Amino acid sequence: MLNGKVALVTGAGRGIGRAIAKALAKEGAFVVVNYNGSQDKAKETVDLIEKAGGKAEIYGCNVADFAACGEMVKALIAQHGHIDILVNNAGITKDNLLMKMSEEDFDKVINTNLKGCFNTMKHLSRQFLKQRSGKIINISSVTGIMGNAGQANYCASKAGIIGLTKSAARELGSRGINVNAVAPGFIETEMTGILPESIKEKMKEQILLGRTGGAEEVADVVAFLASEKAAYITGQVISVDGGMAV
Repeated sequence: MLNGKVALVTGAGRGIGRAIAKALAKEGAFVVVNYNGSQDKAKETVDLIEKAGGKAEIYGCNVADFAACGEMVKALIAQHGHIDILVNNAGITKDNLLMKMSEEDFDKVINTNLKGCFNTMKHLSRQFLKQRSGKIINISSVTGIMGNAGQANYCASKAGIIGLTKSAARELGSRGINVNAVAPGFIETEMTGILPESIKEKMKEQILLGRTGGAEEVADVVAFLASEKAAYITGQVISVDGGMAV
């Protein structure tokens, strides 16, 4: 159980982020639902949590903005006294073939997906070290392990998250701070829902279990890593991909 814990989940207005926020709240955590451009979606997440008996609030912040992340962490600690769980889920895509990809689209994806993780971890690390405790779970992707045509920027960002996770785990482990990554595969969300059926079927052929995953299946792993049941797990990348990257 996560009673008394405060969790910050970035990009929690929809999809996997929303499922993670709901799962942590169900376990008793007070969840800060971070959003950038989707305030209405973030409010929906809070409403769903509260209707289920949990506690949550929204906080708007672009995780790609280093200074804004610092202000968010400062404000949340001032309000709640502590933050115990950080889930870096915020992410965007700007897909294109490498030779057609613009520098701007490469930078946007790296700045949100990868630098966004650094920004929150950097600003929260001092508090976690002071507490001598903390759980950091970074959401990577199966594409960060396998690569994917047309997603050089996204794959690079997600592979970078794996390196960042392992490095931070080595730096922070002696202070009782766990840092892990979760690498989802083909998960049914609004983002994947718009794909043509032909592409979905082709992707399913690569999955050993023969089906797509649910956002709740990713969220359950995150909730486990945030709990004391995972106290002896750090520096790991747990794939939730139905065997796609085997």
